[in-house]
Amino acid sequence: MKDTDTPREPGFRDSVDLMFNRAVALMDLSPGLEQKIRVCNATYIVRFGVRLRGHIHTFTGYRSVHSEHLEPVKGGIRYAPEVNQDEVEALAALMTYKCALVEVPFGGSKGGLCIDPREWDEHELEAITRRFAYELAKRDLIHPSQNVPAPDMGTSEREMAWMADQYARMNTTDINARACVTGKPLNSGGIAGRVEATGRGVQYALREFFRHPEDVRRAGLSGGLDGKRVILQGFGNVGYHAAKFLSEEDGCRIVGIIERDGALMSETGLNVQNVRDWIGKHGGVTGCPEGRHVDDGARVLEEECDILIPAALEGVINLTNAERILAPLIIEAANGPVTAAADDILRGKGTVIIPDLYANAGGVTVSYFEWVKNLSHIRFGRMQRRAEEAHHLLLIEELERLSADKRLGWELSPDFKTRYLRGAGELELVRSGLDDTMRTAYQSMRERWHGQENVTDLRIAAFTVAIERVASSYRAKGL
Repeated sequence: MKDTDTPREPGFRDSVDLMFNRAVALMDLSPGLEQKIRVCNATYIVRFGVRLRGHIHTFTGYRSVHSEHLEPVKGGIRYAPEVNQDEVEALAALMTYKCALVEVPFGGSKGGLCIDPREWDEHELEAITRRFAYELAKRDLIHPSQNVPAPDMGTSEREMAWMADQYARMNTTDINARACVTGKPLNSGGIAGRVEATGRGVQYALREFFRHPEDVRRAGLSGGLDGKRVILQGFGNVGYHAAKFLSEEDGCRIVGIIERDGALMSETGLNVQNVRDWIGKHGGVTGCPEGRHVDDGARVLEEECDILIPAALEGVINLTNAERILAPLIIEAANGPVTAAADDILRGKGTVIIPDLYANAGGVTVSYFEWVKNLSHIRFGRMQRRAEEAHHLLLIEELERLSADKRLGWELSPDFKTRYLRGAGELELVRSGLDDTMRTAYQSMRERWHGQENVTDLRIAAFTVAIERVASSYRAKGL
């Protein structure tokens, strides 16, 4: 075979473009509108210096705005040495489609800083983050009504708190300053349930998938989530919460956890919290007494399981291993973990993939709730919670009166009163809103998947639904 005949592994940005092309080929869009949706509106590159350790260090950061069909635009900021313009623009495009799919009223954006955060002390990271935020904010690339960042790989609520404070210092009369970023700590304008949101969204996505026996059969599976064998790649915030909720609440067995220094395997199931605690103390899975250690973690992707959850970096399932992937169902908790070339191979094998566009949308959905909370300046549940409890109490008192009549022969369950009386607080409302969002979005994809003959998989169903909604927004603007 000639070198030119060898299948080429597309890069992350190429993969996003190829998937976009597959979707628009099935749609009736004018060439001009198709191009408008495809292209990235703008990418800003900032280079700034910070004096640290007696020297000036220059850092390069990016903020890409893919689509402003709705504003503000939304998307995380990642800290990683390999951050580059192509990656940021591809992630911004995914944010546009993701927000459209789950009907969150944002355009798509993404940012990144070329830095290894492990190389810097906390006070140094704060100085770097504040200067980066200053450079973005003075260009309105951090702004409650124009561009709202969030945490991503290498960042957390700590960095968001620094950014929010820096913006507030620069805009002392902006009453909505806290809404300039999401993913903040609770005591700085954050929202209950944001840290767990992406992992919780993965759980809700799987629950909705397993509510449809026809879809489950397409993956060669049967029944519900209880007892399903799960392998996770990446055990950070997203992977940990997904594993925790699936094992504790849905009865899944976490049989494999892959980290940067290898993997852990156990056919009877790993104790998720024990693994998390070990990684927190030792920085990896090496030496963990849970299960057996596998040096080559990437090989565990190819082990037998029912559900494979890549929850770390893009491109981990690619031309080199796609043929050997045995999982009948893959849910993409990370952005772009399956390349376009691997996607072709897996679809040919009959593997069902729940795409990143939908599967990891829990983060942006709860970020939307946080943004709304910041703009409304009131905690969710504050006004109605006690009224709900008082209303429920009327029913409880009547039931207790009736149950006191022994002739009826029934009584309330021991914990019914406590559970029923409790009004919904912020966390319950956030989880309810996220669950509703994930259900509704899946049903819109499923309708396209089953109802349109040439839509053969969930990824293209997701892209067509999302692109159609973006196109409708542009048409409403007169384009």
